[in-house]
Amino acid sequence: MIEAADITEDAFLGGQLRLMQKRSGHRAGHDAILLAAATDAKAGDRVVELGAGVGTAGLALARRVAGIRLSLVEIDPELAQLARANAAANSIPAEVIVLDVTADAQAFAANGLLPDSSDAVLMNPPFNDPARHRGSPDQARHTAHVAREETLHAWVHAARRILRSSGVLTLIWRADGIGDVMAALSRGFGSLAILPVHGEAGKPAIRVLVRAVKGGRAPTQLLPGLMLNEESNVPKKEVKDILEGRAALPLARP
Repeated sequence: MIEAADITEDAFLGGQLRLMQKRSGHRAGHDAILLAAATDAKAGDRVVELGAGVGTAGLALARRVAGIRLSLVEIDPELAQLARANAAANSIPAEVIVLDVTADAQAFAANGLLPDSSDAVLMNPPFNDPARHRGSPDQARHTAHVAREETLHAWVHAARRILRSSGVLTLIWRADGIGDVMAALSRGFGSLAILPVHGEAGKPAIRVLVRAVKGGRAPTQLLPGLMLNEESNVPKKEVKDILEGRAALPLARP
């Protein structure tokens, strides 16, 4: 049971979305909102967020695209409880499923996630390299942030299994791991579109947003990078519009 004192309520999308999250451990930020803004979906689509946490990315997407059939998959029962409460508090219909993303097909099917049943999957897997990043002593934060060697492949495999043919996977990952992303997507996915995300002008990208189509055959596209801040370290207007829910990213408009 989560104590009220351990919970904060925070505004996202310029106040269009209010979310409860734990005061300590992993907390939602720009990555989840950028992921939502990069995800292409339309009313009636079955959309699954893997590793949903308190539901930030999936609920932000549902706020932008009304009428999607949203499922939020989360391994931590406490975070799943908050995701369920957040969906209700924001009047967004969503199914919340407590499930390990690396579970087998039988476990997914038992929770209604059948093979070839989803139109879109979005995910923000743990992506810090344990060889270079000291894991947090907070176990929930460690689980949310630190990737084992097989993490990305296992998450992509789960997405591939539940996506229909021509269904779309959208993910965010650290930019220096783009080679790992390409390798994980090499089986079963194509028509990749990659959007580098830069924190500062003149600095290397810090994140990549990737859109991949199950069974896609089109050439990979490397899109112009997204710069989060002006040279004065002030957020760019384009980025502010995205973070406040007034605009989407090019990956959501293929």
